[in-house]
Amino acid sequence: MRPHPTEPDPGGLSVWATAQRTGPVQRRGRYVPESVKHPARMLPAIAAHAVNAYTQPGDLVLDPMCGIGTTLVEAVHGGRDAIGVEYESRWSDIADANITHAHDHGATGRASVIRGDATRLRSLLPAALTGQVALVVTSPPYGPTVHGLVRPGADGVAKFDNAYNDGTDKGNLAYRDLTGLTDGFAQILTGCATLLRPGGTVVVTARPWRKNSQLVDLPSAVIAAGVRAGLTPTERCVALLAAVRDGRLVARPSFFQLQAVRKARTAGTPLHLITHEDVLIFTKVPASASSGEAPCAQEPVGPAGSSCQVATNDVGEEG
Repeated sequence: MRPHPTEPDPGGLSVWATAQRTGPVQRRGRYVPESVKHPARMLPAIAAHAVNAYTQPGDLVLDPMCGIGTTLVEAVHGGRDAIGVEYESRWSDIADANITHAHDHGATGRASVIRGDATRLRSLLPAALTGQVALVVTSPPYGPTVHGLVRPGADGVAKFDNAYNDGTDKGNLAYRDLTGLTDGFAQILTGCATLLRPGGTVVVTARPWRKNSQLVDLPSAVIAAGVRAGLTPTERCVALLAAVRDGRLVARPSFFQLQAVRKARTAGTPLHLITHEDVLIFTKVPASASSGEAPCAQEPVGPAGSSCQVATNDVGEEG
């Protein structure tokens, strides 16, 4: 039996329990082994939850920065069609391999990957797709280097597979500062808005990060980019990166996250692990409704139109 990474469906909850199993367990047998080399992989259960909550079989799903194709793989396993855009050929080749692997294991949806710069999305994709996309699922980069993988050695811990490229190609949004990243992401979302059908949904995962001990509020920057692109914020949910066990959160930090927290606490700074992704959800409001009152992003609306309910069990952080 092939593994399936989708976590238990929390229904209309605004907290998605998407890390009941670790990322490697979710990907094992479902993705090609080379997938682990990408420095910033989305949890398959996050993509699967978004696809299941906001689309129906046969719908078209888009990821304009698809990396190794996580969104596409989960879409085709769910009987949806998917298209992805990826700037770096290394990752688009792996995304192609993951789609082939999904079809070899029974996926019924169709998918393809286009290599190119997603800030020019409308020139990359066929004009016939305008107004046809039901759902966009994507995530902006957090910088040119991220946590990556570690290997202990005689001289300490070696870090590898932690960068988007060798640093010579600055075309990837990961090499821009926050302002440049926000501008580029707004361009991408503008292209997505054109491709979305009326009432279509955009799901963006993002989380803040620390730079020189200061918290960079990427989620707020993403919301601003979406509004600039003409999209309406409708929900703000949480996708857990920690398991829920007996009413508590069991964190699964990387080596470097844990090291940073320990150093900060030793220095007297009460730093805590970030154990979730913000899930920022936008809608393309139909033209006939654009003159009406838009939903408020501070009061989320659930996938089926009912109010989002936040899980109320007492959760604390472990580890």
